[in-house]
Amino acid sequence: MTTKPAPKHTELPAAKLRWRCELSRIPFETTAQAELREGFIGQERALRALKMGAELSAPGYNVFVCGLAGTSRGGTIARMIEELHPPTKESLDRCYANNFKLPDRPRLLALPRGQANGFKKDMQAGIDFLRRRIPQVFEGEPFQRQKGRIVERFTVREKDLMDDFTRRIAREQFALGHMQVGAVALPEIFPVLEGQMVPIEDISKMVHEGKLESPVAEDIERKYEQFRQEFTVVYRKTLTLSRELASELSYLEQEAASVLVDGVIEELKEKYPGADVSEYLEEVRHHLLDNLDPFKEREGEGEHDEEPPDGLPKMTAGPERDPFRVYGVNVILAHSDEEISPVIFETTPTYANLFGTIQRAYDARGGWTSDFMDLRGGSLLRADGGFLIMYSLEALSEVGVWRALKRTLNHNRLEIQPLEMFYPFGGSALKPEAIAINVKVILIGDRELYEMLYEYEEDFRKIFKVRVEFDEEMAMSDGVIAEYAGRLRALSEKENLYPFDRGAFAAMLEYGVRKAGRRNKVTARFIDIADLAREAHYDAAARGEAVVRAAHVRGALSSKMERHNLIETRIREMIEEGTLLVDVSGTRVGQVNGLSVLEIGGYSFGKPVRITATAALGKAGLINIEREANLSGRFHDKGVHIIAGYLRSQFAQDKPLSLAASICFEQSYSGVDGDSASSTEIYALASALSGLPLRQDIAVTGSINQQGDIQAIGGVNEKIEGFFDVCRIKGLTGTQGVMMPESNVEDLMLREDVLEAVAAGKFHIWPVAKVEQGIEILTGSTAGQKKGDGKFEPGTVFALMGERMSQMARKLKEFE
Repeated sequence: MTTKPAPKHTELPAAKLRWRCELSRIPFETTAQAELREGFIGQERALRALKMGAELSAPGYNVFVCGLAGTSRGGTIARMIEELHPPTKESLDRCYANNFKLPDRPRLLALPRGQANGFKKDMQAGIDFLRRRIPQVFEGEPFQRQKGRIVERFTVREKDLMDDFTRRIAREQFALGHMQVGAVALPEIFPVLEGQMVPIEDISKMVHEGKLESPVAEDIERKYEQFRQEFTVVYRKTLTLSRELASELSYLEQEAASVLVDGVIEELKEKYPGADVSEYLEEVRHHLLDNLDPFKEREGEGEHDEEPPDGLPKMTAGPERDPFRVYGVNVILAHSDEEISPVIFETTPTYANLFGTIQRAYDARGGWTSDFMDLRGGSLLRADGGFLIMYSLEALSEVGVWRALKRTLNHNRLEIQPLEMFYPFGGSALKPEAIAINVKVILIGDRELYEMLYEYEEDFRKIFKVRVEFDEEMAMSDGVIAEYAGRLRALSEKENLYPFDRGAFAAMLEYGVRKAGRRNKVTARFIDIADLAREAHYDAAARGEAVVRAAHVRGALSSKMERHNLIETRIREMIEEGTLLVDVSGTRVGQVNGLSVLEIGGYSFGKPVRITATAALGKAGLINIEREANLSGRFHDKGVHIIAGYLRSQFAQDKPLSLAASICFEQSYSGVDGDSASSTEIYALASALSGLPLRQDIAVTGSINQQGDIQAIGGVNEKIEGFFDVCRIKGLTGTQGVMMPESNVEDLMLREDVLEAVAAGKFHIWPVAKVEQGIEILTGSTAGQKKGDGKFEPGTVFALMGERMSQMARKLKEFE
């Protein structure tokens, strides 16, 4: 079989296989001389979006931050908000007080900024003042004299009533005495016989004994019933007198205490003007004057509870045991005098931490109570007038948080309630007055979560209208170099790392370029750079040096690879032992080396894989063995369909495509996806159809379209390095290499050992843009072009393929 030899194709020189940072671009000897930088690098788009979200106060303009990497993302966003200096929003101090009319609905008081704690102290001071002074007034001579006159007057009236009744019954031989009933002595009417008071029950007994005649006994019992009814009337009059006495004494006490109470209340109203506070203080005034009994005891009396033994908790009878608790003020939000918008980063967004809760006070018997003093605010309230930052996934995973957050942001009203599931046997009966809040919530999450919420959660679109997306890479420039150096210096000073010299910083920057995957880009994930900096510092310290150099950075990268590449090492050993079949020399029909990328625990490496193709007579077309075995992903299936489309466009214009060809990833048992091997598969198929052998010392990567263009793929560096490692294990022959898409050339950031092998002519990199170029490199024969009659030039690979498919079409027709 004679074919036209292929023209020589250009290889990439070692200089184009890696971007190097010129040391002249680094304007310092070590990073200790760099200008300090904080914050994010090259994120102008995200900063503009964040600024708009922070300053726009329209409803629903809360912020969702995605694409941001790092362990202190929330703290970084908080610093960025503070640096933006957004306009301060009005936020009042908030406190809860007792609702004397409806105790189960605590009253919300809003005071000017910075006054809540003062109001609480002044209220407490006023109550303490009344507790000292009211007992003094009640014990004073003027009050006692007036009280004595009132009591004496009512005592005389009561005595007159009883004396008059006693005289009337005495005339009928009855007397008023007392009968002991248990521990109580009750007033009772007794008949008087022979100078002795006889219980009415004994009268019938005396008749039976003959001591009293029956008519006399009947007269006594009749008079007893008459006097008993009269005594009931008299007793009721004495009770009425007692109530009148209590009323006059209460009025006297109120008159005496009102001077003190009015003075305290009016002073508070003057100091804290405002309709809500004034209304509350009026309720306090009335409640104080109507409930003066607790003030009759001097302060400190009755407070002699024994201390429990050491180590045992003190049990209380509940908050209701303190009669003065109802006059307390529960401050749940107090501001300082500084006019700064609060920026709260909630690291644990549980329901109670975000929205507050109602605590319970337990007594010695296990019972519990709650009142307005048990209300506790959360971070959502503390962020009123400012910003609340939290991680979205943590907030969503906490029970009840997302639903309550939506409700709060939709209505801008916060209701403090305990989460019902915490109290399965009955929630709190308290329903505190809702709090109007003005807070900007900033959620931090990933793009996938944002897309899912936006698609399936309608309220999410209404309340999180600002998307702040941080890019993971940025364009390389001198400004970015300065930013990197400044951040690296800040990290070194914060964590006491050694300074990095020019070479080490250049190596760090080159690592950032490789992470970005493009030579004109550098990664914005400074967390990865920071980790490498820490490990390079460790390597330098282990070697006893005080400055981090390029060798230390390379050592850190090598150590990192060693910590993660156990699986890669095992695969290399299996290839070396021949367990995994990979040829790196010779030629073979229908067989080619493909390249795949495996990622395990964040570590990626390239792995060669043998791809084979066979062709025979039939109508089945292309058979994807991976798909037939349910090991093929959607993207790989698409790549096979593209191959079929390319074959039809090239070879089925004048005849039907009459073949049954199968393509297989040999020794692949865990599934295949992606279309980066579609060019590799078409080369194997071309070899099977033409009968021309393919070079086994070349590995291939690249996807194709139906026009035969080779398209860019991912992981190009890992794939090339993976095949290079296998060739090195089996022995470099000087002819081995990798064929890759030309559009990936700018992505190359290969290891130093690969560059050295290329420079020495021991390894080769061929960039290709068309399928024809790849066929010529692999077969050494011209691929071929179509002539005017639609046929390919004779003696070319495509001509051989066309002839073979024409033969199969004729034979199939003859067979049928």
